[in-house]
Amino acid sequence: MSTRPGTIVLAGATGYLGRAVASELLKRGYRVVAPVRRLPGPDMPQIPDGCDVRVAAITSNHEMSTLLDDVRADAVISCIASRSGEAKDAWRVDYGANSKLLAAAAAAGVRHFVLLSAICVQKPALAFQHAKLAFEKELMDSELSWSIVRPTAFFKSISGQVDRVRAGKPFIVFGNGTETACKPISEADLARFLVDCLADPGRHNRILPIGGPGEALTPLEQGALLFDVAGRSPRFRHVSPLLFRVALALLAPFAAFSKRAAAKAELARIGHYYATESMLSWDAEAGRYDADATPSTGTDTLRDHYARMLSEGAGDQDLGEHKLF
Repeated sequence: MSTRPGTIVLAGATGYLGRAVASELLKRGYRVVAPVRRLPGPDMPQIPDGCDVRVAAITSNHEMSTLLDDVRADAVISCIASRSGEAKDAWRVDYGANSKLLAAAAAAGVRHFVLLSAICVQKPALAFQHAKLAFEKELMDSELSWSIVRPTAFFKSISGQVDRVRAGKPFIVFGNGTETACKPISEADLARFLVDCLADPGRHNRILPIGGPGEALTPLEQGALLFDVAGRSPRFRHVSPLLFRVALALLAPFAAFSKRAAAKAELARIGHYYATESMLSWDAEAGRYDADATPSTGTDTLRDHYARMLSEGAGDQDLGEHKLF
């Protein structure tokens, strides 16, 4: 008789967090089925050995229904997300692909669906946030049990200036550098939290904001920490968040008839949002972010992460769009 705890279909297994979730599932003995658009090659991130990799497009109802029927999954974990955050991409992936995955899971009799969302959707102003919220509602209204995990900033998302500091350049902050904060979390700690949602009834049918260990850190504190780990004297460059507003004003007249201008305008909105909003639990009644109300988990610290990046480089953590600076 098999002693496996179950079969999990993991959507987004080639992604930054998906690979960590796959490794954590395998470590705990789950059978991990990873649907991909095409088999991984040298130009694609490698899925951990031990996963059952299947070619099946998440955006295809037929292909996903066939796969889910075949593998008899107990649960689905979705780590898929649009890469750009642009409106068209967000509604196609954050909402559309997840919606098709949910429909296929329901038809196949899957019992539980774990969704990786984002803490910023609690105060929506951007297209991708509205797309994520639309799917969250669809999932909560479905017949499946569910867990919606809304993490704060990943280590990856606040690592884009490591090379600048290594090269002796100043650390860039928006405004005075203290107006926003987050509780950064590692991919390993977040993966453990997501996998725990499968077997913990206390995390079923709940929205779960989560951050990493320790106190919330402002960008100024993140920069000071990076300089300290690098053994350099702190140097900061302050940039006004109004920069994004100016860019948006310049692009707005062209956005109505130019897809490229519209996409850049949305990126300007995203930049302004992250320059001015904290990635912490939002207290709507008090009208403020609350670090104390933002749950913490895990053991990996940002200090240790910075030390690894300074000594070993980014490794398999391709910074991609996080190479902003």
